[in-house]
Amino acid sequence: MIGGDGLTPAVLKEADAALKAHGLIKVRVLGDDRAAREEIYAQMCDQLDAAPIQHIGKLLVLWRPIPEKAQAEAREDRGAGPREVKILKFSKSGLRRPEVKKVQVMGNQRVTAGGLIKRAKKRVTSKKPA
Repeated sequence: MIGGDGLTPAVLKEADAALKAHGLIKVRVLGDDRAAREEIYAQMCDQLDAAPIQHIGKLLVLWRPIPEKAQAEAREDRGAGPREVKILKFSKSGLRRPEVKKVQVMGNQRVTAGGLIKRAKKRVTSKKPA
């Protein structure tokens, strides 16, 4: 929303952040002067490198393609990292609430159906001659 101060650097910064996140934004301009609104619309499009889509009354619509996020190079030799797992232990009578326990599980570990944490074993290869 652009108020009585007009197009300030703070407004441009917020509009730029919204365009990066969403691509298509609506901006409401407070003021009755149509020529001033059109001037603000043109300035915003030029400074933010956005395309003007629509101008209806006091509502301006801007579009800019969302930049692609840089993918971090995944190393193939890396295993799974640590993760937090919730383990539920139900009461034997069934009348009490289940007990919830949060446990840190490392990449080489797994949680069994009984709620135990076991370390994964190395795969044993066949010793038969090929």
